[in-house]
Amino acid sequence: MKADPSVHFLLAVEDESLMRFIAVLRGKLKRNRHSAYLVLGVDKNYRRQGVASALFEEVFSWSQIQGISRLELTVIKHNHPAFNLYSKMGFILEGEKVRSLMIDGKPVNEYYMYKLL
Repeated sequence: MKADPSVHFLLAVEDESLMRFIAVLRGKLKRNRHSAYLVLGVDKNYRRQGVASALFEEVFSWSQIQGISRLELTVIKHNHPAFNLYSKMGFILEGEKVRSLMIDGKPVNEYYMYKLL
């Protein structure tokens, strides 16, 4: 990942414990280099402390410098805390991926969300 210029990875660490991370996966083709897909990971013990918001703000700044004008992500439909965080950060519901995941042997839907910079 370090050698790939289309990937930007940020970590939030406390006392050598990974609190949160965010990965920015930029499009590699000429037609989608303006966009990036985000992946956020959050340790349950570090929720609601503002760290994810700070990571998002860093990603927004970095993306604008890189000429990225569209950010996108997916969130499990029933993950209300994550959906609320993404909405607070300016992401807009774009659509729904039906039966896109299997969790505990059951199909689960995801929401597509996007933010224009």
